[in-house]
Formats: sequence, C-alpha cells, structure tokens
Amino acid sequence: MSKQPTVQKGSQAKLDNFVFYGTVSVTGAAVMMVELLGTRIIGPYYGVSLVVWSSLLSVSLLALAFGYYLGGFFAANRGQWRLPHAVFTASVFIAAIPVLSQPVQLMFNGLGLRGGALASAFVLFTPALLMLGMAGPLVIQMATARVERVGATAGNVYAISTIGSVLGTLVLGFYLLPLFGTHAILWALALVLLLLALLLVIYERHRMKLATRLWPWLIAGLLVVIGVGAQAANASAKSYENYNVLFEQETHYGWVRVVDQPEKDLRWLMSDASTIGVEHLPSGQGLLGYQSIVRTLPWFKLESEKALLIGLGAGHLVADLAKFGIATDAIEIDPAVAKSAVDFFNFRPTGKVIVGDARYQVQRLENQKYDLIIHDCFTGGAEPFHLLSEEMIQLLKSRLTPNGVLAVNFVGFTDPTRLKPVQSIAATLDAVFAHRKNYVPRLGEDFSDYVFIVSDAPLNPGLHPSSKGTAQWLAQREVNIPAGDAPVITDDYNPLEFLQIAKAEYYRKLLIDRVGESVLFR
Repeated sequence: MSKQPTVQKGSQAKLDNFVFYGTVSVTGAAVMMVELLGTRIIGPYYGVSLVVWSSLLSVSLLALAFGYYLGGFFAANRGQWRLPHAVFTASVFIAAIPVLSQPVQLMFNGLGLRGGALASAFVLFTPALLMLGMAGPLVIQMATARVERVGATAGNVYAISTIGSVLGTLVLGFYLLPLFGTHAILWALALVLLLLALLLVIYERHRMKLATRLWPWLIAGLLVVIGVGAQAANASAKSYENYNVLFEQETHYGWVRVVDQPEKDLRWLMSDASTIGVEHLPSGQGLLGYQSIVRTLPWFKLESEKALLIGLGAGHLVADLAKFGIATDAIEIDPAVAKSAVDFFNFRPTGKVIVGDARYQVQRLENQKYDLIIHDCFTGGAEPFHLLSEEMIQLLKSRLTPNGVLAVNFVGFTDPTRLKPVQSIAATLDAVFAHRKNYVPRLGEDFSDYVFIVSDAPLNPGLHPSSKGTAQWLAQREVNIPAGDAPVITDDYNPLEFLQIAKAEYYRKLLIDRVGESVLFR
C-alpha cells in the first residue's frame, strides 16, 4: 500500500510529459507550416522572390519574439490567459488566413512590392504565430510547477518544439502540398489545434470552470470560420465569371492554372503570379512576344539538329523548332506545367521531357551536346537567380556543340536609367561567349522581353535559307546593350533579385491589367 502513491505520481508525471511535450511538438510544427504556406498565400499576388521570403521570415521572427515575451508574462503572473486559450486562438487566426488573404493583399497593394508584401505578411500571419509562440513559455510554467529542474525542462521544451518544426516542414513539403491545396491544409491545421485546445481543457480538469467557459467559444469559433470560409469561396467563384478555369493544381513549385478568356479567344498558362504561356485558340499560336524572336534561332546556326529548352511553358517553342526538323529536349521544374502543356496546349514532345531543377538536370546531361539551347525561365516578375550566374552559363556552354548558340530570354525596362539588370545579364554572357546579339520583339516600349543570342562564332541570321525576306524584320529589332560597368553575376555575388524589384512590381501591374486581380487569388 505504501508504494501506490508513488505509482500514481509516476503515472501522472508521464501523462504530464506526454501532454506538455506533445503540445509543443504540435505547435512547433504549426509554426513552420504557417510560415512555409505564407509563400503560397502571398506568392500568387506578390511573386515568390527574396522580397517575399524576407517579409515572411521577418514577420515570423518578430511574431514569435512577442509570443515568447507574452507567454512568459502570463506564465509568471499565472493569470486567466492559459495554454488552451493560446492554442484555441491560434487555431481561429490560422483558419481566418484564407478568408482574409485577398482583401488584405488588395488593401496593401498601393504600398508597392516590398511594402505590400511586408504589410500583408504582418497582418495575415502575426496573430497566429504570436499565439503559437506563447505555447513554449506557458508549457514551461505548467511543467516546472511539478519539476525542480527548470533549465532542463526549458531545454527539453524548445528541443522538442524544434523537432516538431522539422517534422512539420518535411510532412508539408514531401506529402501534404502535392496532395492538398494551401487553404485545405490551413483549415485542417486549424482543426488540429482546435482539438488540441479541447484536450488541454479536459486535461486541466481541476479547472472545470475554464472548460465550461471555453467550450462554447470553441464551437462558436469553428462555426464562424466555416461560415465565413464558405462565403469567401462563393465570392471567389463569382470573381471568375469572365474566365473558365480548366485546370489548377498546387505543387512544390507554385499554383499552376490553365485559364480560358473566351471574349479574347485566349488560353493562359499561369504559375503563381507568372504568365508562362498564352495561346490564341483558333490558330494554336503562342503569343508571348519573345517567342517571335526565339523562333528564328535556327537561322543563327545552319543545319541544327538538336536543341535544349530550359523552361517548357506551354511547349510552343518545341513545335516552332520542329518545323526546322530540330528535335528538342525540354527541362521543366514543375510536373503540373508539363502536364498542362500536353493536356491543354497540344504539346507533343520531339525529344525527352525532363522534370526537375534546370541546373541539377543540366549537370546530369554530361554526354549530351546541343546545337541550340534556349534559356527561358521566368517566375513572378523574376528569373531564378541560380540559373543566370556565370557558372550556370559556363555549364550551358559545355553542353553546346562547337560554335553552338545559346538564347537567353530576360525581361526588363528599356529606359537607360533602369537598364542595370539587363546590362548585368549582358556582362555575364560576355564573360563566357565571344559574340552577342540582342533583340526585342517590339520597339518603343517601356518594358520588354530581351532575347540575348550568344555564341563563340559570329552570328549572321541572314545565311539561313528561310530567312530571306524576313532577315530585315529581325534586324529592325536588334538593339545595342553595352555591358558598361554592370556587375557580372556569379554564384557568390548575385545582386539580381535586388536589381529586379522594380521590374517585378511593374510586371505584376501589367499582369493585373491584362487578366485582372481575381485570377491571382485562389
């Protein structure tokens, strides 16, 4: 009989540890999931760039810092605000993120790319992350009421919370995002936290008054979120009345959509805030401006047989090169884009279609040589910075046949005072190739595609038989871009994302003018 209290005490301690450490592992996972999903909430409107990532990371760290402080304050004062309150409130704020994302981002749009992304991230994610940050100190306070080793308890709490964050990151990235949409994951996460709050209320059975007070609010909060979410879904559906969404899928790399615009006979392929393909439905012609230049690439190297396209898009360039008898291998990072090209844009491969990151996949093409390489990677007003460094251009050169030709598509301003990003690309290409020509699809515009064509051999498109009568058209679109003192982009020094901020803002404005804001929101 004398040992029974010891057994009960040991069982209670095990239950306490399970509850405490289980709570911080779940809240730790929730922190990283909310933070990572933030790019999927803001990305379609503001783009996925260093600006958006910096905004999210700054907001997350600041929110967690305040959460730790407030959690410590309430833990020290042992007031009415307890762990179940924090977890429950976090669940409500997380469930509200999909409902509020569109009006919040529209409200801050006038602040520009940096200000809008930062303000939107602050309003949408700070409340939930602040509440989740409170969990650690509140758990430590509850645990140390029964344990003397305060330092060890605090260390255990934050270690397990971090492990939970790691597991949440892996589960989200490896499994959940490819299967479910961002909104569904956020609402499911809110439900998990809601159930956790209920369990914590039951656990604190010695505070039945707390349970009685909190239960109705839990149910009411859940019903309100579901109701508002349903209304938001209906409103979102109405905003798509001028478009037919044929396909949409969320992948590791973005939110891919195929959208028809019937009044203009257009079909759009979009990934987040990028237009990566536009087709005139009656003719099947690709309408992106730079394609008119890239279609002439076989003129620059006679008797070309093999090409590599980096960035498949809707696949129109593969069909264009096939008219010259050229077989084209294509690399596309997003499997949903490759699927959309086949299913909705009549893309028919003439070579291999490789799904994966371009830099990694090009490294694996050790035994392949190409007469032509087209570098066409673009997302949200910016190009992936690791694909435009001198090292990447050297890698592409190593995959060319002798005197092979590389074309790089880049978007920028034509105003000489804002030409620095374009000049940096020119300087980087000049560091690798002996000859360069530069073209724009339309003259006299403030914002344009630039197609850089480079080779170690002189570039003369007029030698190709099919260029007769149209070589002059191409010559009229040639522009002079001196590299000047623009920096060469390297893996170590890459200011491109900073230089592209103004361009990304302008591109987003153009996209909104063309397709409307509603298409950029889920």
